Amino acid sequence: MRLLFAGTPTAAVPSLEALLGSRHEVVAVLTRPDARSGRGRTLHPSPVKEHALEAGVEVLTPASPRDPEFQARLAALAVDAAPVVAYGALLPAAVLDVPRHGWVNLHFSVLPAWRGAAPVQHALIAGDEVTGASTFRITQGLDTGPVYGSFTETIRARDTAGDLLGRLSVAGADLLVRTLDGIEEGILAAVEQPGDGVSHAPKIEVEDARIRWQHPAHAVDRRIRGCTPAPGAWTTLPDGSRLGIGPVQPLPDVDDLAPGEVRASKHEVLVGTGGHAVRLGDVTPAGKRPMAAADWARGARLDGGVVLGSVTLGGQVA
Repeated sequence: MRLLFAGTPTAAVPSLEALLGSRHEVVAVLTRPDARSGRGRTLHPSPVKEHALEAGVEVLTPASPRDPEFQARLAALAVDAAPVVAYGALLPAAVLDVPRHGWVNLHFSVLPAWRGAAPVQHALIAGDEVTGASTFRITQGLDTGPVYGSFTETIRARDTAGDLLGRLSVAGADLLVRTLDGIEEGILAAVEQPGDGVSHAPKIEVEDARIRWQHPAHAVDRRIRGCTPAPGAWTTLPDGSRLGIGPVQPLPDVDDLAPGEVRASKHEVLVGTGGHAVRLGDVTPAGKRPMAAADWARGARLDGGVVLGSVTLGGQVA
């Protein structure tokens, strides 16, 4: 089949690679426009755009898929299907029926669980033991279209969102290719999603990644892993500056620290939660690179009684 591939982040690259190596023909790639990033705020192409250009494939970067020029080009390409992996923009009704077999989305959950932009992060934060990926035909609803196929993946005890998404993106690429093969052969039909078991996974905002030390240690641990690497879990120091927090280790035998209270020694830094304490791994002080928590604590010369997540204002803790 002739394909238009739509995707943007690194997690979409395995699917593009798999499709380029399949029996199908990727005639063009749709991705988000170059975005500014880094300290210099310079423009950078998406990972999918970089890979497509290296492969010599036409790249389309409209500001919106509603753009008339894009829609005209889509019609001219005469594609049979448009596989989608984390493209990052809503597709208008005007484009959904242009490919003969529609837009086929690879979504990183077992639908109808975790519909939305951040299924992997929410599965980790919720403490799910199993997740997976699904392929479905895009309709006007948010991830509500009929499902072609799915698989499950066990969530490991110390998985971060990056770890889990990496595995799902590789296994999902194979599912996407097999889905398109089945559609072409006429042996695969999409099945409507059940009405129960629906959960939602909106985008994780920076404020969502703020650590609430008053929560139990297992909830703190899950939120941190669910927000790693992006947007990155964080807390505040007493002076109000932010401190990025990498994955931690819950310590069931340590329960004598108040929520957010820090105990630093030469080799480790412990922080209290609403239950038992956690041991910090890497931390990222404002404007600096990640470093081991013990190294940060020595350089910061922490005084006794430091509480993370609290800001001292005029002698009062806010």
